Amino acid sequence: MADWDPIAKVYDPLKAGSIDGTDVEPHDRAVWRAMSATYKPNKAVVGDPLLTLFVARLNPQTTEEKLHQVFSKYGDIQRLRLVRDLVTGFSKGYAFIEYKEERSVSRARREANKLVVDQHEVFVDFEQERTLRGWVPRRMGGGLGGKKESGQLRFGGRDRPFRKPINVGMEERRGWDRGRDRQDWGRHREDEWSGRGRRENRDRDRNWDKDRDRSRQRR
Repeated sequence: MADWDPIAKVYDPLKAGSIDGTDVEPHDRAVWRAMSATYKPNKAVVGDPLLTLFVARLNPQTTEEKLHQVFSKYGDIQRLRLVRDLVTGFSKGYAFIEYKEERSVSRARREANKLVVDQHEVFVDFEQERTLRGWVPRRMGGGLGGKKESGQLRFGGRDRPFRKPINVGMEERRGWDRGRDRQDWGRHREDEWSGRGRRENRDRDRNWDKDRDRSRQRR
């Protein structure tokens, strides 16, 4: 636990798929794919990876000119590449920005993260592909992102760091989990019954009002 860190130093798909980095087996198929993948960084990518930022969650309408305008205030930009679909030419929602100086990279990473650009809150971090050993991209089941809706969350990054593991015995942990599951189930059933009771009472009152209106009309 002394050398524990919430940010991954070496990329491990199995650990990245675990909220605290202690899983011993994959919880989804994407992790399996990432574990068996043999990925090598793209040799066609140029520039210094230590001076390059990864900018994601961009508005599809955001252009290279807009990005240059926003990020040039943190320092002189050497290269800027907005990733586009090869067929349609539409933006894929992320870009890479290389600065001329290290201080510009640090400043942009610190100040531009969660900055609103074209009505979208962007995510800014260092490039991972060429700097994090063992890196596997999202398209191959890796990455350090993901949405709750997909069920394929990845941890160990700046946006979603590891949670510190809890040092408890497995038997004690299992017993605690079973007790918590029973409490959650009972709470769910109680909410369901109370909701059903409210609906029944509401329907009964509504029927009573209808009967009363009919009797008044007959009079």
